[in-house]
Amino acid sequence: MLGRYIVADPKICHGKPTIRGTRIMVSQVLAQVALGMDWVSISERWGGSIPKEAIAEAVRLSSQAFLEHAPKYVVEPIPA
Repeated sequence: MLGRYIVADPKICHGKPTIRGTRIMVSQVLAQVALGMDWVSISERWGGSIPKEAIAEAVRLSSQAFLEHAPKYVVEPIPA
């Protein structure tokens, strides 16, 4: 369990994070957020099976993951 709404089970979607009780992958929801869809529309798109709180949790967890892993990808400037 990654959060209240976000889970990862090796038996579901190859272990990729999904919304609890669904096979909706968090990456799909985040892609819709990135496209600028409002959260109500995202929830409606998935038949109401994703509460706004789940979207908020997905955004928060992805932000935390980015902040934790970003330093690994810092490229030092090349001297001129």
